[in-house]
Amino acid sequence: MIGRKVFYEGRVQGVGFRFTVKALARGYEVLGWVRNLEDGRVELQVTGEREEVEAFLEAVAESELKSHIKGTQNLPIPPLTGVRGFEILR
Repeated sequence: MIGRKVFYEGRVQGVGFRFTVKALARGYEVLGWVRNLEDGRVELQVTGEREEVEAFLEAVAESELKSHIKGTQNLPIPPLTGVRGFEILR
């Protein structure tokens, strides 16, 4: 199990970013959450088997959101605990 924290920069708020990420997560065996940040970025934290996490993050990067993403910061974190499913945090 691995964990990743990813920050997305660009026009990533107000375009359905979080809802698209949540929908994409249904296709992978991953747990985590996504939320808007006050500085205009979106933060995603995800955990799962390495192959699932990497495939999920690649799916986000290649989705219809691609044109809105101008930069990412992908950081390793310890696997998330106490998380069930994938959700949008407010």
